[in-house]
Parts: sequence; structure tokens; C-alpha cells
Amino acid sequence: MKPSIQIKLFASLGRYMPESSDAFLIDPGISVGELALALGVPLESAKLIFVNGQKRDLAATLSGGERVAIFPPVGGG
Repeated sequence: MKPSIQIKLFASLGRYMPESSDAFLIDPGISVGELALALGVPLESAKLIFVNGQKRDLAATLSGGERVAIFPPVGGG
């Protein structure tokens, strides 16, 4: 059986959130970037990434059981 992760996509990325976001099945060793692409999230839109509460990048690999949060670029002025 494949391991699962929890996914949270914030703000404008919410439209890419899978229905199974609390138990999304992954292949062990997938990177956050590969995960984002599989969900349809443009990589340039994945600016702030947290894995288990720690800041990471698109190259971070997942093995299962992680909590992944992805935020878009923050605007303001």
C-alpha cells in the first residue's frame, strides 16, 4: 500500500487541492516539486513550502506521513 501525506494549499492555490488532501497517496521519494506538478500547481506559484512545519523547497523529498503546506507568492504594498 502506498504511503499518504496531508496537503494544504493556501490562497489562490486552493483550487488545486485534491479531495483526498488529508490522506493523499504518494510514491515514496517524490519531491515537493513533483507533487505540485502532479496536482497541477505551476511551480512558479509555489513560493513558500513547509514540510512538517519546517521551511523547505521544491527539491524536498517525501516518504509518507508528512504534512505539506504550499503558499503562493505574497502580494501587497
